[in-house]
Amino acid sequence: MSSTPAPLRGQLHAVHVLGETAGGHVSSLARGLVARGVTVTVCGSSAADEDYGFAEVGARFTTVEIARRAGRADAGAVAALRIATAGADVVHAHGLRAGLLASLALGGRRTPLVVTWHSAVLAEGTRARLLALLERRVSRVADVVLGASSDLVERARRLGARDARLAPIAVPAPVRAPLPPESAVEIERRRQKTRAEFGAVDRPLLLAVGRLEAHKGYDVLLDAVRGLCGLEPAAPVVVIAGEGSQREPLQRRIDAERLPVRLLGRRDDIPELLAAADVVVLPSRWEARALIAQEALHAGVPLVATAVGGTPELVGDAGELVAYGDAVALAGAIAALLGDAGRRAELAAAGRAQAAAWPTEDDTVAQVLSIYDELAAAGR
Repeated sequence: MSSTPAPLRGQLHAVHVLGETAGGHVSSLARGLVARGVTVTVCGSSAADEDYGFAEVGARFTTVEIARRAGRADAGAVAALRIATAGADVVHAHGLRAGLLASLALGGRRTPLVVTWHSAVLAEGTRARLLALLERRVSRVADVVLGASSDLVERARRLGARDARLAPIAVPAPVRAPLPPESAVEIERRRQKTRAEFGAVDRPLLLAVGRLEAHKGYDVLLDAVRGLCGLEPAAPVVVIAGEGSQREPLQRRIDAERLPVRLLGRRDDIPELLAAADVVVLPSRWEARALIAQEALHAGVPLVATAVGGTPELVGDAGELVAYGDAVALAGAIAALLGDAGRRAELAAAGRAQAAAWPTEDDTVAQVLSIYDELAAAGR
């Protein structure tokens, strides 16, 4: 466990409390804040530090294991956070559990608390009611709630947030070694090689990327694929990159119905898969600013997605949007795109234009820093 750094005299000290997700976003924020003279401490799991290497972006790291659900570990997490946040000018928690534990750690201290809501609560039954209470508690105790999409901001306001604001999360710029320029022939050769891997040389290739969980809507996608099997001149091949708890039931159904779908597991070659795909499909029950949607539009790959959460404001007119759970509409939108090369070209150009208008990482950091400065000034 790393010790909390002593800020330079007059230097702002921000402590980020990391929940289960948003590690890439926090790493991006930390890099930008450190570059602007802020002392940054990140509190999170040891796995998060291994995955994102916060020291490499100039932040200090303190190991605090934050469980997904309430349990015995909470007392230890609160105690560790109480130490890590001592002397902080602002505490910024990412996610509801992180927000709750950060508020408990601060106790009666007047340290400002910012909480970013990265996702909606999609639970059902008793768990949904408990999480709704958690949402209410966190929204009311935070000085500022930042929502990754407008619907999250509106929900925080309805639950009593004193100050709720939209804070779109930019895609971290990929860091890659420079490559020699490729000819159009070489680019197409690599594209065809990837397509051949999936048996899609003479068939359309559809790509979906995301965790294999119920709320990602892959059951609806399989329904749509079943409706596309008779598509002329050739039915599409569907590849899904990701891992999760639904892998076995999805695979059983794919096998039983002999669907042209392959579950690829985790992949580190998403740019190559995007380059090979004819259409990207995002069938989720809810998304804020789905990474694969952003990557697809950046790459100029036509997108068919559900009109949920923050997707409509993210995509605008640069994608085909359908209602969640409507497999017929999903299949129809895909089939229409596959049969219309002109429309695919229009969406490719519109996607790149839409992506150019999104906030950059610098914009995101600047907004967050302005909030920190505002809160610090109000506390003086």
